[in-house]
Amino acid sequence: MTFDTYQTVALACLVLLLGYFLVKRIPLLNQYNIPEPVAGGFVVALILTAVHYVWGLSFHFDTDLQRAMMLVFFSSIGLSANFARLIKGGKPLVIFLFAAFGLIILQNSVAVGSALALGLDPAYGLIAGSMTLTGGHGTGAAWADTLVQNFHIEGGLELAMACATFGLVSGGVIGGPVASYLLKRMHRHGIVEDNDLDDVEEIFEKPELRRKVNARSVIETIAMLSLCLWIGQTVDTLAKGTAFQLPTFVWCLFTGVLIRNSLTHLGKFQVADSSIDLLGSVGLSIFLAVALMSLKLWQLAGLALPILVILLLQVVTMAAYAIFITYRSMGKDYDAVVLSAGHCGFGLGATPTAVANMQSVTDHFGPSHKAFLIVPMVGAFFIDLLNSVALKMFLAVVTWLH
Repeated sequence: MTFDTYQTVALACLVLLLGYFLVKRIPLLNQYNIPEPVAGGFVVALILTAVHYVWGLSFHFDTDLQRAMMLVFFSSIGLSANFARLIKGGKPLVIFLFAAFGLIILQNSVAVGSALALGLDPAYGLIAGSMTLTGGHGTGAAWADTLVQNFHIEGGLELAMACATFGLVSGGVIGGPVASYLLKRMHRHGIVEDNDLDDVEEIFEKPELRRKVNARSVIETIAMLSLCLWIGQTVDTLAKGTAFQLPTFVWCLFTGVLIRNSLTHLGKFQVADSSIDLLGSVGLSIFLAVALMSLKLWQLAGLALPILVILLLQVVTMAAYAIFITYRSMGKDYDAVVLSAGHCGFGLGATPTAVANMQSVTDHFGPSHKAFLIVPMVGAFFIDLLNSVALKMFLAVVTWLH
């Protein structure tokens, strides 16, 4: 069955409403801060999987909508990025960048080492590393094609999609429990007002200056978001096949940064941060709902046992890394907890999953403006570049092992 744009929007909204209902009514989900799109989307994915096995039906949703909502979200991140405030990311941003790169190296080491120990071709192991986990579906698809051509492995693309799917679900599931574990160690319960909590100005959840959300501010924001998508996709088309080729969402984010700072610092125009926050959150929620209800979980059932073992090892590695490395290196405070939850999101899944994890924690325990500054910047600006460098290094290792 195929669903058009309108049907996909309607179903995505129902998935979100289901997620809100489940998280509100099931204490376990609320206790471990499971994001609403993950809760609702995963239940629907399980139902659709059962329907597939019983009646042989497959469901196809409008992927253009999913992609558009992702681009809207990242554009909103760019439009929220005031250069004057970004500078205040400073040292924590650099530290988190090194922590993210360390995870990439560890993921690929675990993947290749485990594949060799289990008697698999190390190229298969590499697919279950940062290629699909930190990289996600897009990076996994691109690099799987390279592995198929270089090492003549079979089913590389399908395996990459299955691994990325596993990572997307796992990243949304473990972020909350990791945060809850760390918060218990800190003996923190509920929202606490603390003027010394964070010295980074509010920029994502509660900007310093906020215009009212009304028809005019929403129209202005839609205009800016549309320009980000238009210009970003145009630049992406021009950059394809060149040294400047980057994922489309990065160009949309860059465009948003340029538009925001041109209007703020050159045009002296007060951007409607409240409307940007609102529309960006809507884009994120719909993207995750469509992504999760589109999961073909039966693909995971076809994975060989060794690959499943490697993926489970990666989940344990991610949780341990977030607790013992990310949390400690970022200062062992509340901001570090939220950053650790976010790292679980994009370390196994995607930056929107990371932001959803962080939003789930901050809704219960209070804002962390530092985390909402750092994670989207690292996840959007830097992680794909760092991942490409690491993958080229490990591709050379796998070539040598062959």
